[in-house]
Amino acid sequence: MEAPAEYGGSEFNFMTTILAIEEIAKVDAAVAALVDIHNTLVVRFFKIMGNEAQKQKYLNILSTQGAGSYCLSEPGSGSDAFSLKTTAKLEGDKYVLNGTKMWISNSDIAKVFIVMANAAPEKGYKGITCFIVDGGNPGLTIAKKEDKLGIKASGTCVLHFDNCEIPKENVIGEVGQGYKYAIQYLNEGRIGIGAQMIGLAQGALDATIPYMFERKQFNQQLYSFQAVQHQVSRLVTELESARLLVYNAARLVDAKKPIIKEAAMAKYYSSEVAGKVTSQCIDLMGGVGFTTDYPHEKYYRDAKIGTIYEGTTNMMLHTISKMIQKEYEH
Repeated sequence: MEAPAEYGGSEFNFMTTILAIEEIAKVDAAVAALVDIHNTLVVRFFKIMGNEAQKQKYLNILSTQGAGSYCLSEPGSGSDAFSLKTTAKLEGDKYVLNGTKMWISNSDIAKVFIVMANAAPEKGYKGITCFIVDGGNPGLTIAKKEDKLGIKASGTCVLHFDNCEIPKENVIGEVGQGYKYAIQYLNEGRIGIGAQMIGLAQGALDATIPYMFERKQFNQQLYSFQAVQHQVSRLVTELESARLLVYNAARLVDAKKPIIKEAAMAKYYSSEVAGKVTSQCIDLMGGVGFTTDYPHEKYYRDAKIGTIYEGTTNMMLHTISKMIQKEYEH
C-alpha cells in the first residue's frame, strides 16, 4: 500500500495503512496480520532502506505479485532477538546463509523474504545484517504451518537455510547495521499489531451489541439492564482509548517523530483491551458465545497472539519504562 506508484504501489501514508489493517481485522485478524507484516515491515523496509535496483525489482513484486515475509525470530532467539544464530558467510560475490528461523508469518506464501543473519559473529549483534532471499531459492526450506490457537489462516512456519546462496547485492542497507533496522521497523510493525487488535475487538463488539437488542430475558431486552449497559460502556471506552493510542503512534510515524514509547504503549494496551473485550463479549452472548455457530470464540482466540508477537507484553512494558527513565533523567 505504501509503495510509490512508479513501483506499482498505491502511495498510501502510514496512517492509511493502519486504517486498512483495522478494517480488515474487524472481519478476519489473520488476513489483517498478512497485510500488516507485508506493509508495515517488508514494504516499508524496501521503500526506505532499499537501493534503486532493489526497489525496482522487489517493490514491484510486493505490490503486484506476492507477499513479503520478515525473518528475525529463531528457536533460541525470541524476545532476545539479537542472540540469533543464523550466519551469512561472504564467499566471492555471494553470501551463503545457514541457520533456522521460527514463527515466520507469511512464509508459506511469500515471494520475498527479508532475513536477519550475522555476517560477522565475532562482533556479536553488530554483525547482524539484512538480506533479501527470493522465494524458491533452493537453499531455503519451508516447513509445515504451525497448528496455532488463533489466526489460523496466517501461515507461521519454521524456515531452514542450508547453504542458501544469494548474490552480494542482496544485502539491504549496510552490512552490520541490521540490529538498528530491526528495532526501527519492529516499532512500526507494533503499531500495525495495535490496529489489528482494535479492529478485531471492534468486530467482536459489532457482533455482540445488536444481539443484546434482540435477546430478551425477564421480558426485557438484554441491553435494557443497567449492569449490561455499564459493562458495554466500559468496553467501548477502553477500546476507544486504545484506538487513540494507535492512531497517535501512526500520526507520529507520518510526522517523522520518535515513536518508540508510543508504539510500545499502543501495542501493549490494544492487545490487553482486545483480550478483555473479546472475553467479555462471549460472556454477554451467554451460551451461544461459547459455540462455533457465532464468531465470538474466533475473535477471542485471535486476540491472544497480540500479547506475544512483535514484542511480548513484558517487553513492551520494559520499553515504556526505559523511555520514561530516559525522559526524566534528562
